[in-house]
Amino acid sequence: MLHKPAVELEKDESAPRKAKLGIIMFVCYLAVYTGFVVIGVMFPSALGVNTIGGMNLAFTYGMGLIVLAIIMGLVYNYFCTRFENQVGPGDKP
Repeated sequence: MLHKPAVELEKDESAPRKAKLGIIMFVCYLAVYTGFVVIGVMFPSALGVNTIGGMNLAFTYGMGLIVLAIIMGLVYNYFCTRFENQVGPGDKP
């Protein structure tokens, strides 16, 4: 027995704004991650330097990347929700 979808999906008028935000956030994260890779390739001994609480830079930077990704995900979700709430059905962004 076939059934219909539980929800009728409409065109997402906020999709262009959400895509633009996602690309901007991706480029920002890519820049920070590229810094980590450049340090690892060009100055590998620098990753052994002690930083916060006696932890080395590699660990601190790596954990910072993970925390940054989580924060950016929350920020993206917040703004995408706002974009969707600002645009009603049939409205233009």
